[in-house]
Amino acid sequence: MSVLHPELLVAGAAGSLPVHIVLKDGPLDGLGGAATAAWAGAHEFTGKTGQLLILPGPDGAVAGALFGAGESFDPNSARALAARLPAGLWRLEGVNGTEAEAAALAFALGGYRFDRYRARPGGERSQLVAPKGMDVAAALRIAAACALAREMVDTPAADMGPLQIETIAREIASESKATIAVTEGEALLEANYPAIHAVGRAASPARQPRIIEIGWNLDRTDLPLVALVGKGVVFDSGGLNIKGGAGMRNMKKDMGGAAHALALGRLVMQSKLPVRLVVLVAAVENAISADAFRPGDVLNSRKGLTIEIGNTDAEGRLILADALCRAGEHKPDLTLDFATLTGAARIALGPDLPPLYTEDDTLADELLEAGRAVHDPLWRMPLWSGYRASIDSELADVRNDSAAWAQAGSVTAALFLQRFAPETGVWAHMDIFAWNPRARPGWPEGGAAQAIRACHAMLARRYSAAR
Repeated sequence: MSVLHPELLVAGAAGSLPVHIVLKDGPLDGLGGAATAAWAGAHEFTGKTGQLLILPGPDGAVAGALFGAGESFDPNSARALAARLPAGLWRLEGVNGTEAEAAALAFALGGYRFDRYRARPGGERSQLVAPKGMDVAAALRIAAACALAREMVDTPAADMGPLQIETIAREIASESKATIAVTEGEALLEANYPAIHAVGRAASPARQPRIIEIGWNLDRTDLPLVALVGKGVVFDSGGLNIKGGAGMRNMKKDMGGAAHALALGRLVMQSKLPVRLVVLVAAVENAISADAFRPGDVLNSRKGLTIEIGNTDAEGRLILADALCRAGEHKPDLTLDFATLTGAARIALGPDLPPLYTEDDTLADELLEAGRAVHDPLWRMPLWSGYRASIDSELADVRNDSAAWAQAGSVTAALFLQRFAPETGVWAHMDIFAWNPRARPGWPEGGAAQAIRACHAMLARRYSAAR
């Protein structure tokens, strides 16, 4: 587990080199005189978004850099600087206040590397001087939470099974002196988690299904209770409704919801937000064997609702059904669930913009506003009641694959989860992708952290008055 994030942000500016933020076609004479302007002209630097030009000193050594901001500076673009600047200590020039702090955090996020399986891991990296007054420790906690989620998603399923997720959860609980309980294998049936057991029972004994529950501050009954729930399918073969090869290729990321719930839970505890916290992760492998659950089966659930299986590749909502029901037993004031749930969400909104589902307008507004503020966007989608009939079953209480006429697969999946969501407080579901399919500086291809920063900012604002 990434216990500490690399020290990409430092407090002292001694010996640092300047990165000048330059607007498109902005003046350069004041950034080092005519020589800088001439050097920029020779290299066709005009301040276009993302342009980077290293400036040499009289001795030929690196003396600074120009970074193009385009028509206006987007702090999130500073992610690219962490990947593109030469190793050394740098400071931002030409940007101040909250913009500078957002850029510094973006720099830290852009410094993530996953080189566990490389014979020659990456060497020295660039560092950035944190803007004066910035809470560097808080920024590094946020960067570390995102790095943890990305690292878990990036790790191949052979090395990130249910047991490894449990191990990480135990380390997180230990850090903050939280309680942790794990129910696994056949004990899931005795403890009334039948859907989790059914989805994971086909896996090998070493990778048996489990539900992991972390509790923090639970004795503080004067504080509101927040529940975080994550889908942890460590590998999704599709079960007996087996996926094609292309669809199966990146299914190591199907535990991205669990990674996000654990990373956000860790961040909440490290930030000492004034809440009680429950983190619930259902960790399973959707494998194929003679004991795999089948299309046409009817499963029980913790809530007592029966579920007709139309497609074994719609398994994430099954394990979340039991986990959400368990969350409801704590009577939470707020429940957030994270799941790499549907391909339909990507068809609707693409890889970068996760759908947000909630019936609570206030919560939706808070999450969307927080996402905009911290450059971690979400997009609200409707829990459209007209599609509820698509998950009705003539054989059972509900079906796990919606009728074809509804078409809106992400919406109908959210409607399914709503049947099992806690009845107290408010609930929101995020159908995250947890993956960046387009490599560029600061955004390597692979695991992506989505909604962690937005949710943390929302929680900090919502519950700060409870201190």
